[in-house]
Amino acid sequence: MGMSVEKANRNDMKMVESTVKSVPVKRPRVTKRKPQNLCLDKGYDYNEVRDLAKEFGYTARIRARGEEAQAIKRKAGFRARRWVVERTHSWLNRFRRILIRWEKKAMNYLSLLHLACALITFRSTGLNI
Repeated sequence: MGMSVEKANRNDMKMVESTVKSVPVKRPRVTKRKPQNLCLDKGYDYNEVRDLAKEFGYTARIRARGEEAQAIKRKAGFRARRWVVERTHSWLNRFRRILIRWEKKAMNYLSLLHLACALITFRSTGLNI
């Protein structure tokens, strides 16, 4: 998972490049048999984002508004791919310190985000210390 921190009034599509660059895990080699998708919603439906996705070797899958809801109605057992991201945002919102950004320095806030992600990961292992 990649993270980048910006001001609250910054458009999401402007942060695609910094977010994709911040992914710490080395990606597998992209082939025609194993393409890598970048699943995005309507807020990222810009040619700039499509070009960036192509530049990084991703296939942009940008859903229009309401398209997932229609797919859920048509296909039994259909699950939206973005659900993982929405779930993670929900888990991060449980940490009151990062729910509202009080830190003036972006690096301090990013550190708290990393700590919250580490705690979420640790809790998912089931170990209780």
